Amino acid sequence: MKTVFFTLSFLLNLLSANSQTSKAITLADCYALAKQNYPLIKQRELILKSKEYSLNNLSKGYLPQLSINGQATYQSDVTSIPISLPGVVVPSLPKDQYKLYGEINQPLTDLVTIKHQKELQKINYAVQEENLEAELYKLQERINQLFFGTLLIDEQVKQNELLKKDIQTGLTKINAAIKNGIELKSNENKLKAELLKANQREIELRSARKAYTDMLGLFMNQSIDENTVFEKPISPVQASSINRPELKVYETRNKSYEVQKKLINSKNLPKFALFIQGGVGKPSPVNLFSQDLSTYYIGGLRLNWALSNLYTYKKEKLPIDIDQKIMETQKETFLFNTNFSLKQQSAEVIKLQELLKSDSEIIELRSSVKTIANAQLENGIITTNDFIKEVNAEDQARQTKLLHEIQLLIAQYTYQNTAGN
Repeated sequence: MKTVFFTLSFLLNLLSANSQTSKAITLADCYALAKQNYPLIKQRELILKSKEYSLNNLSKGYLPQLSINGQATYQSDVTSIPISLPGVVVPSLPKDQYKLYGEINQPLTDLVTIKHQKELQKINYAVQEENLEAELYKLQERINQLFFGTLLIDEQVKQNELLKKDIQTGLTKINAAIKNGIELKSNENKLKAELLKANQREIELRSARKAYTDMLGLFMNQSIDENTVFEKPISPVQASSINRPELKVYETRNKSYEVQKKLINSKNLPKFALFIQGGVGKPSPVNLFSQDLSTYYIGGLRLNWALSNLYTYKKEKLPIDIDQKIMETQKETFLFNTNFSLKQQSAEVIKLQELLKSDSEIIELRSSVKTIANAQLENGIITTNDFIKEVNAEDQARQTKLLHEIQLLIAQYTYQNTAGN
């Protein structure tokens, strides 16, 4: 029975351990989930629907235009033939005339205009989509702050555990010395106070971690518990080129200006259209000598050219040229500011890399000093205060290195984010 009991206990503990297995999360996961769950992403579907409706409406312009028209008129005079021949009755037109007809009109020149209008609509919606991507891209900077902040706290918690072990080692030696009557009880209390401070530090760190993970979980629409492991990303390769989404916005806007100029050109072209007209009239619209209500039809090619548009042709393009130049200035300003930021961030990366080199040397020196202090404390050569001082000095050196490591990653990914790579 005891064997069965211990076996069951072992299995239960194993299942419990498996159920609490920590899940890992990467920076790429955070990017993807945050972008997927950000409320602004809903605009993409709305933009696509609006684009579909607008293009469908413009496509209707390719179809022949059907119209029904009618008129009833009375005129003060009519055309008459001033000829009188014996035995010949020359008909006269009535002053009241009636006509009802339908007309099918198929524009020809407008087909080019509609093509440019559709092209402009596509570009305008592309600008909206690129603006949306630029806004969503800004999420990465906020995710970086929360992800690396959590990563730094996790490393600080690990370092705090090492500090507690060092203090506990000191306590063990002090207790042995107190039993031998060569140390005072007050020295033990000093180390206990340091251990309590380390425990308080752990509480603060775990509380800060929960605040960071709660905010990150809000962006990702997921719960992140204390067992979630944040995978430390590798250092990215710094690229010198700039591939920000904002550049695509400027590029697409520039295409929009070019299409607007094409629209102005097509608006000033002669308008050709095929048409066919059919209906009834009294008298017949195609035979003036027929005074009865009769059917008719007529078809052909129609030309319309509004020459007055040529007066403002060049001036209509001037505002577009000005807007295009303003956009180019905005693009140059964006690139200047981005390059300026990249210079600063590159300098920060180099600085942190240099600091990390000396951090390792400092830790190695502080560790050797602490090891010696540990032995000296055991032999009663140094006081407890001296031992605590050396332990804290090594801990501070390790904390500084951890901070610099995370700061370096933050600086590298900030550089990558700023460059758009």
